[in-house]
Amino acid sequence: MNINVYTEATPNPATMKFIVNKLLINGSVDYPTKESAETSTFAKELYKFSFVNGVFFASNFVTVTKTEGTDWADIEPILKEFVKGAVESELVVKAEAHEEVDFEGTDTEIKIQQILNDYVRPAVEQDGGAITYKSFDEGVVTVELRGSCSGCPSSTVTLKAGIENLLKRMVPGVTEVVSEAY
Repeated sequence: MNINVYTEATPNPATMKFIVNKLLINGSVDYPTKESAETSTFAKELYKFSFVNGVFFASNFVTVTKTEGTDWADIEPILKEFVKGAVESELVVKAEAHEEVDFEGTDTEIKIQQILNDYVRPAVEQDGGAITYKSFDEGVVTVELRGSCSGCPSSTVTLKAGIENLLKRMVPGVTEVVSEAY
């Protein structure tokens, strides 16, 4: 199979999506630090580049967060070539992500998790990130944003204007959505 790689900007200017025409992982996995990448050869190899500051895998893409002061024009071709070579040599992210699709909790918590999974997760993944439900307590839904959404300047707008408004409309009792630091 001929591997094609193309890039897509994300709302986070420090993060770029590298999309391939092959499934890399079923689910998603975040390696926000070099130390966290020890379990993934692919992520470990990406961190060997001095300008890599974060790695996130989901379905058919990897998002890379660059270090401050690095220009995408300088590193994008290098990373595209690396991702292409890594995928061609089967240096993929095997079954390292275990995405739980069984929702647990009260009826309200299950409804929140279902909405996050069905409506929010696909949109967040389009932007190179991931969202995880953490808890629901006294009207407050707590989520965790990862990948390009972690530290993204527009993540607060996404959280408040998008996710919070959606959940308030669809789930009685939801008063606020907050993000827990990853």
